[in-house]
Amino acid sequence: MDQLNLSEAEWRKRLTPEQYHVLREAGTERAFAGALNDNKADGIYRCAACSNELFDSADKYDSGSGWPSFTQPIGPDAVTDHADRSHGMTRIETRCARCDSHMGHVFPDGPPPTGQRYCMNSLSLEFRPRKANAAA
Repeated sequence: MDQLNLSEAEWRKRLTPEQYHVLREAGTERAFAGALNDNKADGIYRCAACSNELFDSADKYDSGSGWPSFTQPIGPDAVTDHADRSHGMTRIETRCARCDSHMGHVFPDGPPPTGQRYCMNSLSLEFRPRKANAAA
């Protein structure tokens, strides 16, 4: 995968101020405030910064946390995980593997089959509906 490396000025041009705060400064949107939290449509969730495919709607579930939650990324190379020791705790931060933007965090309290909860910010994601099968 080709990496996307932009200057901070280029990121600021590309993203809204709210997206910049979440994606580039590892901010967090308020729980239950994100537009994609209740989305149940069939499709693919992509990075809002670079359009890298990150999560499939088939792996999305309602965790009750207030953020879009997934049991796993779309593929093994979609995201990267990093130790996050901010706010006086240790968590695992999830970033886009293509542009290194902050997506959210992964927790070991999800449902089967993975037991993982990828808890993502709506502002970090872009949803694209899956195209209907054109074959008749």
